[in-house]
Amino acid sequence: MTARVRELELLRAFAGFADTLVAGYDVVDLMQRLVDTCSDLLEVTASGVLLADETGDLDLMASTSEASRLVEVFQLSAYSGPCIECFTTGQIVSLPDITLSPPRWEQFRDKALDQGFGSIVAIPLRLRETTIGTLNLLREARGELPEDDLVAAQAFADVATIGILHQRTLHESETIREQLQTALNSRIVIEQAKGVIAQLHKVSINEAFTVIRDYARRNQLGITAVASAIVERTVVLPRTPGDAAG
Repeated sequence: MTARVRELELLRAFAGFADTLVAGYDVVDLMQRLVDTCSDLLEVTASGVLLADETGDLDLMASTSEASRLVEVFQLSAYSGPCIECFTTGQIVSLPDITLSPPRWEQFRDKALDQGFGSIVAIPLRLRETTIGTLNLLREARGELPEDDLVAAQAFADVATIGILHQRTLHESETIREQLQTALNSRIVIEQAKGVIAQLHKVSINEAFTVIRDYARRNQLGITAVASAIVERTVVLPRTPGDAAG
């Protein structure tokens, strides 16, 4: 990808985020767009987002691969690792060589290396003093994330954060809690749908999510809506776009 083409793709990505931030947008779709954009345009292998619920507890909201999902879930269970420190401090945490993780991150280190990752950068979803989650960029390669990629990722994270916090100013606290809880519930439905597709088509969890996401995009539907239909058995997805009409 040439520098000019990459610049154009970055502009298109920001335009896409702007289109997403409209009344009634789906938080899960916004977070999934965030991680997909980072994985597509930046020098990263996989991406994930941790988002705090109404009690301040972190939960995995979106990921681009099963490997990154496992690493993030493992950090949550141990409540230890660069993503947790990023959320706690509100600062970017860069670990260019996972093998050099501090002793307190030993469990994270082992899981990340086992999944084939060599480095990670955790970026806070933060506006001023309010941190609502983290954007996490995992790479197979060791070394620092290129500076222009880091700047772009921070900008993407800022747009997503502003969108979520803007919604909070438009509703009473109860509505906000319901929205975030709905987002968390949506992730449960999506995980169930991935399992259904994986079993039905005999594919991996990563491939199952790709089938769901691509179907949603082709038919201009939300990922949550498609996942619910799969779980409720009201729609049967083809394995590939060519298997059936969308």
